[in-house]
Amino acid sequence: MQPLRLKIALDMMGGDHGPQSTLPAAIEALCEFPHVDLVLCGDAELLTTELEQAGYLNHPQLSVQHASQTVLMTDKPSVALRNKRQSSMRIALDLVEQNKVAACVSAGNTGALIAMAHFVLKMLNGVERPALISSLPSTAGSPVFMLDLGATVNCDSDTLFQFAVMGAVMAEEVEGISRPKVALLNMGEEEIKGSDQIKRTSLLLSECADINYIGYIEGNDIFSGKADVIVCDGFVGNVALKTCEGVAKLILKRLETALKNSMSAQLFGWLIKPFLKSMSLGVNPDQYNGASLIGLRGIVVKSHGNATKEAFLSAIRQAVREVERQVPVKIKDRLEHVLIDKA
Repeated sequence: MQPLRLKIALDMMGGDHGPQSTLPAAIEALCEFPHVDLVLCGDAELLTTELEQAGYLNHPQLSVQHASQTVLMTDKPSVALRNKRQSSMRIALDLVEQNKVAACVSAGNTGALIAMAHFVLKMLNGVERPALISSLPSTAGSPVFMLDLGATVNCDSDTLFQFAVMGAVMAEEVEGISRPKVALLNMGEEEIKGSDQIKRTSLLLSECADINYIGYIEGNDIFSGKADVIVCDGFVGNVALKTCEGVAKLILKRLETALKNSMSAQLFGWLIKPFLKSMSLGVNPDQYNGASLIGLRGIVVKSHGNATKEAFLSAIRQAVREVERQVPVKIKDRLEHVLIDKA
């Protein structure tokens, strides 16, 4: 059976590199997803010139939506929301709100994207705040989903509970994990540890039969595979994620330096080069790029601001998966069921 045709809007001007990364990713996505049409939002003159040079000017899967403005990485969210209504980011979100596309992908200013998406798309019933969620590698082989990664800095227990429900749905629908194990990120595994809000969230989750709650997890077990979904507030999640990425880069850099220090080390490095390449891909953030802004009445995927072609392509893949699995609808249905049970 032929898959249904999908349409996704891309913010072509967002991020540190703009069309230098987003356009090659869009072109590569055409071959990977022949059933997906892409709306390229950005400077029409620039995009048309680039598409002509690449030989994709009149490709049937591509269309260009002109945007006269660009949200800069330095723009304050409130300023972008008020003054950048004709930006490539805002136009891509407007297309989602108007049901002209099924999802939006952007590598642009995170704060501006969250503010605009919240304003344009609104929240699902039962959800107070959006959350950024992404899949990360684990030693168990299957990915672990972590949220929030920076959308909502301060969270009360009810918000964290909602994040747990949404994270469980993502793990089930995107990765097919049955009854995903959900944990709260804490400073210890003992019940007596943690803030009052964490303890209150733990109580709410332990009383919810729809969530396979396994208790607290510490930072050193994020990648252990103990949990399929790890829940925390946006401040903790963002710091943890950036720290983990930094440590991964440090280890690979130190290993690379060590293998260059002598002829014997270089020979050994040559012998294990295939293994090192495989390991590098396993921890490369580009392979796990694409944090989803969930809790909204539409699908929005946030790519890294310094995204490469591979990273932006990974974010497009994430958007396609979420559209095909109707993630917002599944989250809405699960939340309504859970909230009825809590009432």
